[in-house]
Amino acid sequence: MLSLEFLNPLILVCITPLLGIVALSVIPTTNRYLCRLVALNAVCLTFLFSLFLWIQFDSTTALFQFSSTYNWIPSINLYYTIGIDGISLFFILLTTLLMVLCILVSWGSVKSLIKEYLICFLLLEFFLIQVFCVLDLLWFYIFFESVLIPMFLIVGIWGSRERKVRAAYQFFLYTLIGSLLMLLALLTIYFEVGTTDLQVLWYYNFTELKQIIFWLAFFSSFAVKIPMIPFHIWLPEAHAEAPTAGSVILAGVLLKMGGYGFLRFSIPMFPEASIYFTPLIFTLSIIAILYASLTTLRQVDLKKIIAYSSISHMGFVTIGIFSLNLQGIEGSILLMLSHGLVSSALFLCVGILYDRHKTRILKYYSGLMQVMPIFGIFFLFFTFANLGFPGTSSFIGEFLVLVGVFQINRILTFFASIGMILGAAYSIWLFNRVSFGGLKTQYFLSFQDVSRREFWILLPLTFIILWMGIYPISFLNELHFSVIGLIEQLL
Repeated sequence: MLSLEFLNPLILVCITPLLGIVALSVIPTTNRYLCRLVALNAVCLTFLFSLFLWIQFDSTTALFQFSSTYNWIPSINLYYTIGIDGISLFFILLTTLLMVLCILVSWGSVKSLIKEYLICFLLLEFFLIQVFCVLDLLWFYIFFESVLIPMFLIVGIWGSRERKVRAAYQFFLYTLIGSLLMLLALLTIYFEVGTTDLQVLWYYNFTELKQIIFWLAFFSSFAVKIPMIPFHIWLPEAHAEAPTAGSVILAGVLLKMGGYGFLRFSIPMFPEASIYFTPLIFTLSIIAILYASLTTLRQVDLKKIIAYSSISHMGFVTIGIFSLNLQGIEGSILLMLSHGLVSSALFLCVGILYDRHKTRILKYYSGLMQVMPIFGIFFLFFTFANLGFPGTSSFIGEFLVLVGVFQINRILTFFASIGMILGAAYSIWLFNRVSFGGLKTQYFLSFQDVSRREFWILLPLTFIILWMGIYPISFLNELHFSVIGLIEQLL
């Protein structure tokens, strides 16, 4: 029976990073190459097993698949349950893919404490996978907060500048304090209902007042993670100080945990409160889109430009989620996946420049298309994907979000569209300043185009962004019934 249980691909996806940590712990610290090789094999195997989830996934049902339940403390009705639906499937795939790229991009750039660095990333992967597949509110909270520990270490120890410790503490405290209210709400729910099983809580009728209080408690946690304005202060600082791989996983996956939390918990558990607070979400989202876009235009640090643009994109996501219709929610999920790929690719491009020239200040770069043409082509493609150019993944996500919002409020759609115009402005202006103009040889004497390793890191992201933009139905098929099931719980 146990052997059959371990044939479940979701179990394999969950335990492979832990097996990688065990293997790394017995390897001597001095053998750096073997440490890197073991970590790379662990994340590649995890990604391979996650592909089996997609291959075996039944897209004709909204039920959770690959489920497993383990008795944790049966006497007080607490169980550890995992399973996935169409919504969580792609977040797990995104996590496992980006982890492979994170290990590859760190191959030569991380010089100290390599074994510990790799263990942190494998631990982070384990926690993130659990966040997206666990079906119990208490376990979700545990893993949701556990993500902070390896990320805090990654920013604080392997960050790139002097302010890295301050940025790490800011990130940790902001997100932890936001989640304390969620913990109090969780305990109240447990003592009222008698369980934290998500599939039971979905069908439990809380009173309107309790829904409003619980919704606000959960919102305090998820809004910081997204982050929504005015809870965004930690994000640009954390991005600016984190190593390249840290920025990739922070933008690619950690920012999606808040949106996933709204979809998995806030909307189905507290439907009346979700409808009640929709105007608040719309207002904060429009402010985020416009404010973050305008702030992006005046940044001089390459990483902060991408960080503020992420806040703007996540404003689109929250508008789509709380449109509470099929097109808006599916568009927001596609936009989260797209942002995970595009922003990660842009951070990888910035990391390539930083590895060569040890600066991210924009004024030092100009005319790179003359000496780094392959890099310039990749950077052009990802810039166009970031502004939502037709044929790329972001366009499909933003288009569906606008279709969903248009059915509710046309004025809101107009302001969101202004955000798209501003997005095009800062994206094209950034590319123009970095790639064209005269070479500033007074700052840099030698230039090197992308290496073979960097080329093969950026190429799969290019392929997936095009695939999602040209043939989105292959992603929407899996999402469709899960999103319909979510909407039915609102009715």
